[in-house]
Amino acid sequence: MFLLVGLGNPGSGYIRNRHNVGFMAADEIVRRHALGSFRDKFHGELSDGQIDGHKVRVLKPLTFMNESGRAVQAAMTFFKVNPKHVIVLHDELDLVGGKVRIKRGGGHAGHNGLRSIHAHVGPDYGRVRIGIGHPGDKDRVVSHVLKDFSKQEDIWLDKVLCAIADHMGILIDGDDGLFQTKVAQNVNPNIKNDINKGTE
Repeated sequence: MFLLVGLGNPGSGYIRNRHNVGFMAADEIVRRHALGSFRDKFHGELSDGQIDGHKVRVLKPLTFMNESGRAVQAAMTFFKVNPKHVIVLHDELDLVGGKVRIKRGGGHAGHNGLRSIHAHVGPDYGRVRIGIGHPGDKDRVVSHVLKDFSKQEDIWLDKVLCAIADHMGILIDGDDGLFQTKVAQNVNPNIKNDINKGTE
């Protein structure tokens, strides 16, 4: 079984924030694959079903970002999920808007949600890093991530969310490179097949 975790902050004031793109991706995965309705469980909202023959559960922690690890740990413990079968979807400042990269293990790069997950379950899980761009000044980071996506960003945002959901089965199968390529091609149909050799 796989646990897919979308990161974000609960509450109507955060729904369209850049920091909540993990929640948006989780919602699109559930919608696209006709998974079960979200229900309250494990300090969050939980959905379940199947993606390409794999049993999956989708979790949106409602603990606020910096306590996300509590919800992830509770679900992992209950369902006895191996960290290697956990995939976390989150916003990434160090990628330009619309770019998606996969990372397995390693550090949390200062992301508060990942920092909390590291503290509760360790680093050995997968991440779908969804680029939201950097404001260029570290003093503007907080305001940047807690602002809504702009209308210009919406042009690529919907494509990215749909692509992530459409190709999630490939990622669950473990083909990170093909997943990245498929997502990139959905966002930009003219992109070459060797996108993974390019720079971030």
